[in-house]
Amino acid sequence: MTEQDVAALLPLTPLSFQILLALADGERHGYGIMKEIDRRTKGRMTPATGPLYLAAQRLMDNGLIAESEKRPEPELDDQRRKYYKLTEFGRQVAAAEVERMAHLLDVAFEKRLVEGQVEIKPQ
Repeated sequence: MTEQDVAALLPLTPLSFQILLALADGERHGYGIMKEIDRRTKGRMTPATGPLYLAAQRLMDNGLIAESEKRPEPELDDQRRKYYKLTEFGRQVAAAEVERMAHLLDVAFEKRLVEGQVEIKPQ
């Protein structure tokens, strides 16, 4: 994939970006993605199943995520669950989105929209 391919998908919707973030550290099923987004955003973003699966399908159609064949615990897992994983292209698009947002934050600080410094705390 080229830089043009990556740029053509930006900006990501907030939900699409949250899905990519949820998959950045490992494979998850849909409910696991929803719980991770809810946890990470401290309840400020709790996606409903319909929009989540529509966004996941668009991400799959664009090659950013893929369905995973691996099952963490096959004997305990519900076989109806679909597991998703981040593709290398998806990782590139997510990184480009982070760079895009970082630039916007730089501009906001430069224009003094925010006084002082914003402290970024690890979750």
